[in-house]
Amino acid sequence: MPDTIPAAFQKLDERFRYCDGDFVLERLHAAARKSEGPAYFAAGRYLVWSDIPNDRLLRWDETTGAVGVFRHQSGYANGNTIDRQGRLITCEQGNRRVTRTEHDGTITVLADRYGGKRLNSPNDVVVRADGTIWFTDPSYGIDSDYEGNNADSELGACYVYRIDPSGGVRIVADDFCRPNGLAFSLDERQLYIVDTRQEPSHIRVFDVAADGTLTGGKIFAECDYGRFDGIRLDRTGRVWAAAWDGLHCFDADGTLIGKLLLPEPVANLTFGGPKLNHLFITAGTSVYALRVTFNGARYPNSLPPDHR
Repeated sequence: MPDTIPAAFQKLDERFRYCDGDFVLERLHAAARKSEGPAYFAAGRYLVWSDIPNDRLLRWDETTGAVGVFRHQSGYANGNTIDRQGRLITCEQGNRRVTRTEHDGTITVLADRYGGKRLNSPNDVVVRADGTIWFTDPSYGIDSDYEGNNADSELGACYVYRIDPSGGVRIVADDFCRPNGLAFSLDERQLYIVDTRQEPSHIRVFDVAADGTLTGGKIFAECDYGRFDGIRLDRTGRVWAAAWDGLHCFDADGTLIGKLLLPEPVANLTFGGPKLNHLFITAGTSVYALRVTFNGARYPNSLPPDHR
């Protein structure tokens, strides 16, 4: 049986009254060095996540509770997501690239350079309904040998990128210090992006044009404890952000309405299970799970490419 700890929901606004669930958090695994990038595979009922300094991807089987290694030498994988075909998309910090794991297990490189120069260390990634892939590229994987391979940046800055279905890569945001977690709004007309190293750490929100151009970029929310990392939306449009004291929940207007407090700094989260009401959280050395009374947004969603 997994370890359990009390689930501590902190209500800061009446709008948070519908955010709760089990009274305990299950600790599914507690033997990583730094857990990140959870991605849930509904067809196989399993969770994949990154153990960055140990250079591996781990896998938890929902049917048996067993944890094993999904991939050794993962390229110091960080963020993961799943595309519309059920394939794993991974940010490999150490290899400085974004890859796709095909159904037969082979790996396809989606992006490793921009303008002939190597990327820094791709961090987090999301897929849009039109098949485009969006990722952030801070320098954490080249800052030291702990989470990647120490190296100089060839680009000289940290950008946010979009990969087109044709394979083209372009910069969509160039005014970030350390871009990190990112997530689309429910209608995909807005994109939320974390800037971890700005003071205070914050989330910005951009309007997404039909051609993928981003405009706006106002600050949506600021972190009141430590720094933000990964973000996800639930089905009502609330934004859930990983922070040092737990998950912070923001209403669509940017108001902090509540928190789910955890004993370790939270890096990322995802929703899983057949109803997307099973919350998986990577924090410190651990992975936690909690059945909740709300549902996660579907990523990528089912909107057609021309939904605008």
